[in-house]
Amino acid sequence: MKDFFNVTPLDTVFSHIPLFSRAGTESIDILSAVGRVLAEDMTSPEDVPGFARATMDGYAVAAASTFGASEANPAYLSLNSLVAMGEAPDAEITSGAAIRISTGGMLPNGADSVVMLEYAAEIDAVTLEVYKSAAPGSHVITRGEDVRKGQQVLSAGTRLRPQEIGLLAALGIARVPVVKKPVVAIISTGDEIVAIDKIPGPAQVRDINSYTLSSQVTAGGGTALNFGIVKDNYDTLAAVCRQALEKTDMVMLSGGSSMGVRDLTIDVLNSLPHAEILVHGIPISPGKPTILARAGGKPVWGLPGHAASAMVVFDRVVRPFMAHVAGMAAVHSDPDYRAVATLSRNIASAQGRTDFIRVRLQKTDSGLVAEPVLGKSGLIHTMVQAHGLVEIDANTEGLEKGAPVSVILL
Repeated sequence: MKDFFNVTPLDTVFSHIPLFSRAGTESIDILSAVGRVLAEDMTSPEDVPGFARATMDGYAVAAASTFGASEANPAYLSLNSLVAMGEAPDAEITSGAAIRISTGGMLPNGADSVVMLEYAAEIDAVTLEVYKSAAPGSHVITRGEDVRKGQQVLSAGTRLRPQEIGLLAALGIARVPVVKKPVVAIISTGDEIVAIDKIPGPAQVRDINSYTLSSQVTAGGGTALNFGIVKDNYDTLAAVCRQALEKTDMVMLSGGSSMGVRDLTIDVLNSLPHAEILVHGIPISPGKPTILARAGGKPVWGLPGHAASAMVVFDRVVRPFMAHVAGMAAVHSDPDYRAVATLSRNIASAQGRTDFIRVRLQKTDSGLVAEPVLGKSGLIHTMVQAHGLVEIDANTEGLEKGAPVSVILL
């Protein structure tokens, strides 16, 4: 056995992230950009809004004209024409004057606030009675208050959400530079694996990992490219891996890290162009027999064959690497969505490794309770039952019933 399980701590594994190349870039329409990662810093070409505007229906005034106004002592202002929506006002506000204005209307010159409708009444066609004084800036957005011309509004590495898309639209930016979606090769290995449309024979199982891992890649913003099932044969596996490296940004092999064939996986990875084995074993459970290599600047993973193990390793270890390849800056990387719960029972763990315990959440009168989902790492139904994972760090020897835990939602 070739030096396997000289395990690499998780922190050291993650320190390898900057070693890998990012995917290329492309320019796309903003309607297609939600969920994509910005490739360049974005600077505003203009002020937003480009004019001072009202945020309430009411009357545009010079605030000083209303100072001291109250129900007992109202201010009387001369009422001028209406500010039409979508048009620049053709009149200015002078001291003691007011103009009707709607929400979003452009403030006329000389106005610095808006009196709300409920604090004023039109006595006649030319006289406005104001019952409450207005402070300068009340119910007004000034020019450039949202965004200033020349201001950096978005930074490279940001995953674009609907709100960022809205900002780009406000700036008139119809096309946006983004990092291409990382293409990830999925290779299932093992003599015992058969396609899902086949009836397994004795000692055979259907391919699960191609589908779970492909789904995780897609959910994470990547594009999965399935290279099918490869038997435990050096020449065949090496040829498929080389083909996968040429066509994708990252390669994942599932299986081939178990006792009988892990040396085959290591030999294949070492044979790839410009290859270097960085990790061959991580002190986590499930997922200890995880391999990471760098080949041609791209990450190549050897994941456990067990379905639950492979899914947990992808979620907790591989996903940050894919985010990096996708161009995501660390400060913008996908957050873990977590829930706070209390444990329903004691959980044992071993010191010296990080355990990820599958749990199911239940609502109770006293809050959320995390119920461990018991089962071996080869059982896919345990992942179906689980709502999340509880992480027990390497320096903690188990958790007690009733302990508060942070559940990483799946």
